[in-house]
This record gives sequence, structure tokens and C-alpha cells, in this order.
Amino acid sequence: MDQIIVTGNGALSGQIPIAGAKNACLTLMPATLLSDEPLTLTNAPRLSDIQTMTTLLQSLGAEVTSLQDGQVIAMSSHDLNNHVAHYDIVRKMRASILVLGPMLARDGHAVVSLPGGCAIGARPVDLHLKALEAMGAELELKEGYVHAKAPGGLKGGVVEFPFVSVGATENALMAATLAKGTTVLKNAAKEPEIIDLAHCLQKMGAQIDGEGTDTITIQGVDRLHGATHPVVTDRIELGTYMLAPAIAGGEVELLGGRRDLLEAFCQKLEEAGVQITETDKGLKVARNGNGVRAVDVTTEPFPGFPTDLQAQMMALLCTADGVSVLEETIFENRFMHAPELMRMGAKIDVHGGTATVTGVPQLKGAPVMATDLRASVSLILAGLAAEGQTVVSRVYHLDRGYEHVVRKLEGVGAKIERVREQ
Repeated sequence: MDQIIVTGNGALSGQIPIAGAKNACLTLMPATLLSDEPLTLTNAPRLSDIQTMTTLLQSLGAEVTSLQDGQVIAMSSHDLNNHVAHYDIVRKMRASILVLGPMLARDGHAVVSLPGGCAIGARPVDLHLKALEAMGAELELKEGYVHAKAPGGLKGGVVEFPFVSVGATENALMAATLAKGTTVLKNAAKEPEIIDLAHCLQKMGAQIDGEGTDTITIQGVDRLHGATHPVVTDRIELGTYMLAPAIAGGEVELLGGRRDLLEAFCQKLEEAGVQITETDKGLKVARNGNGVRAVDVTTEPFPGFPTDLQAQMMALLCTADGVSVLEETIFENRFMHAPELMRMGAKIDVHGGTATVTGVPQLKGAPVMATDLRASVSLILAGLAAEGQTVVSRVYHLDRGYEHVVRKLEGVGAKIERVREQ
């Protein structure tokens, strides 16, 4: 098993290219199941989760080919020969549930294992299932599998989500493109990944209005055709690397960065005293002076502060001047990185969904363990500003969401290496 060793090495300087969004790509890939014509994605990230989705689609009979060193994914579902998504693949990643809507919409039946893939809360799929039932699907849960059928095809309906769910919005949106009649999704997610999926589906011939708002209207069509679509910039990778110079000092330009993807996050960084400048290539982030100020953060659905940047933001606030309060409203169990940061000398008090962080002058390097994807990178960020050496174990979590993290941070002057655990 690998470890990442980070040694505090002072201010950072240079450029970091930002990849295509993992969460967008994992949503776009199942869209191939909606058509018998080719779908090609460009600007794809090179991550283990993408390989897991590739394996899942191939198990269903789709052809999936990785081109240009993995940055182009060419897919075709002209000959689907299996409608069972097996537990052995689905358990690795929650996004696997996104094959359910497309298969059901296109062929009227699907059997999909209940997913796994994360330790940060229950994240039930009941909203996905209720949305499909609102479109006429007949569902039965047996032995850990969802058995779904729509003998006469899905039908348009009104889906009102009791709370915002990105995954359920995505599944319902894809299913509705081939449903008979009009489907209205109320209290829909507004994330950039939802907008990106809608734009790809529109290129394939779907009739969708209202993406990016809380009400999306879909007029079903008889069939979708092929398309080529670039994956949107990964706003979570962007925010993560924006925090690197904020934590370690210096100035870094994030190539391909867009402020509109992270406005609430950018506002919090600026409130903390970090400078953000838009350039013709992306965003430039600089920390001037000796440090940052404490700020309070509450995670919210887009366009609020992303839950997927809460752990990384906590790493920054560990050395901020003052006391910060972070409130996690999206997922339970999402402060598992706090005890590991405390091993590095951070002062953090967790009560339920709230963490109070009292800034300390200096973190100290220590052996720490990654508990999930975003926690793993928060520990690496903390290590950039810590005195001495930080050894991060269980970094396989990292490979699910960040490509070439060592190379990208090395490129701006970080002292970081990936080694085999002794």
C-alpha cells in the first residue's frame, strides 16, 4: 500500500492545470446507455473511479475505449447484452446507481445492486427510486438489488424532491429524456455537473429546459443520437489547489479555473484574507502577509459552500488567526479528518455536525491516515504548512478523485513524494 510523504517547504509558486470533473464524468458516462449511437467525452479525468465506471458499462455490453492517455473516452451502447449491474462492481462506487435510470428508460428493465463506495454517511438511494416510480417504474428490492421494470416504457410525471439530491436529479433527468410526455423535476439540484449533463443530453437530442434552476422540465423524445462533449472543469479539484498557496503561502495560477463554479467558496477565501484574481488562463491565488483570518463556514447545496471542500477548508483554518466554526449540513460523519489533523497539533472540537477550530501558530508533521477521498487531500494540504514530515497512509482514497496530485504539487515547489509503505 502506498503512502504520501509531505515536508513543509515554504511558499508555492507556478501553475497547476485543473482536470475535468470526476463527478461530471461519472454522470456523463452512463448517458451512453440512452442511445445506440456513439458518445465521446473529452477532457476526462484519469481516475480510479472512471475505471470503475468503465468496467461497469463494459459489463452491461457497452464498448468503452480510453484514448489520448485517458483524456478522451469513446463509448457505444449499440449492443447492450446485459441489464444486471452486479454487486462486485457497484459496491466500489455510489455513482454506479446512475446506470439504473438510463437502462430502464431505454429498454424498460434493469437490475442494479444497491451501491457502496463511501464512509461519510448513509446517502440512501430512495430519492432515485421514488423519482423513477413517479415516472411509472415498478420497483422491487430483493437480496440487495433493485429490480426495476417499465413494461410500456416510462411516462412523464412530476417529481418533487423532499430535499436537494444531485444524484437523484441526474438519474431522473436521464430517465426522463426517453419517457413518454413531459416530466417536471421540482427542487432539483443546480450544480454545474447537472448543467453539464443537461448540455450533453441536449447535444444528443434531448429536450430540456431549466437546467441550473430548481425546476427542470423535460419533454421526452423517441430516441437520442450520438454526440461529443467536453467534461466541465473539476470545481472540487480547483478549490483544493486554490487552498494550497493559501495554506503554504505564495502564488499559484490554476489553469482552466472558473470563479463562477465556486463563488461561495471564493468569497470565504477572500474573507479569510486570500487574494483571488481572474486571468486569461484561469484563476490566480495568493496569500500575502503572515497568515489568514478565521471564518465561519456552512456547507450547502450549490451555489453554497461545497461539502466536498469542507475538509480542505478545515486544514486552512487550523492555522488561521482566531476561532472558526464549520457546520456540515449535507453528510453526517464528515469530520473524520478532524482527529488526524489534531495529531498534527490542530485544536478542533467536534459536536455533531459542527466543528470549532481554534487556530494555532504552527502545525507539526505526523503520521496520519486518510479516511475518505476529501479527507486524504486535506491532510496533504495541512502537511504543506506543517513543520517537519507528514506521512499520509491509505492514500488509495486519493486516487478516486485526484489525478497526479504529487506531480501537480511538485510542479509549484512542494516537497512531496509517493512511496511504498514499508
